[in-house]
Amino acid sequence: MKNGSGNTNTKLILLHPYIQKQSSTTRLWLLAFVSFFTIIFLLTLLYTVVTSAAGVSPSPTTTTNSNLPTTTINALLHYASRSNDSFHMSYGEMKSISDVLRRCAPPCNLLVFGLTHETLLWKALNNNGRTVFVEENRYYAAYFEEIHPEIDVFDVQYTTKAHEAGELVAAAKEAAGNECRPVQNLLFSDCKLGLNDLPNHVYDVDWDVIFVDGPRGDANEGPGRMSSIFTAAVLARSKKGGSPKTHVFVHDYYRDVERLCGDEFLCRENLVESNELLAHYVLDKMDKNSTRFCSGRKKRSVSSLS
Repeated sequence: MKNGSGNTNTKLILLHPYIQKQSSTTRLWLLAFVSFFTIIFLLTLLYTVVTSAAGVSPSPTTTTNSNLPTTTINALLHYASRSNDSFHMSYGEMKSISDVLRRCAPPCNLLVFGLTHETLLWKALNNNGRTVFVEENRYYAAYFEEIHPEIDVFDVQYTTKAHEAGELVAAAKEAAGNECRPVQNLLFSDCKLGLNDLPNHVYDVDWDVIFVDGPRGDANEGPGRMSSIFTAAVLARSKKGGSPKTHVFVHDYYRDVERLCGDEFLCRENLVESNELLAHYVLDKMDKNSTRFCSGRKKRSVSSLS
């Protein structure tokens, strides 16, 4: 820059080495900081992918099958038993099933044949367990699942008639060493009483509790419950893991078909409590080479349901 006298003043700026050093150090710290969080992010992403592939939740909030408080269960049973629906179960019947579900080791696997007034109750009582329903009416099953998406319902086509019960049971007993054997994978069964058109995974589950309340069995032309009782018996005998025992409940036990199939496939020696409407059996799993549903041993003491 020139002044008025024509002289030129030169200004010299000196950079101290400390300033350059401080700038370099700052950049190094910034680089280290970014690198650290990049590594953390990549490790977190890798862990999430690995645990998801292994079927394990990466979160510590994994839930277990915690039972509902007793007061809540009692309230649910109370109001369900006082419904205006003509076909609802009594308090004593529901409590018998509820007590078994409460004692069931978590997570409890519950299979129910039939969509009924108590469907939502069974889902609620088996809190955090697995509950699956099997329904004969495909349209009602689809409708119910639409309004209650939390419910797992599968429809099945029954090929039997209630008036054929005697003939079908006799044929199944005769083929107990072959296609109607008590231990088998029903997915590949040729037994006429075996249900083999359910989703594959239903046959892989070790069911802890099975409740037979369907299909229709109150008319000769209805499908009757021969297939559902036979299927329950085979699923209980064919378990590969979990508890070796399975609780099987049969509703409308006063009817001839339910008593006949209960005697032949669930067996009187396994009957632990009953009244005219509900029977409770406890079945043990069997050896794969078994050819008899019932051992013929002495009948155990049976309690009366209230």
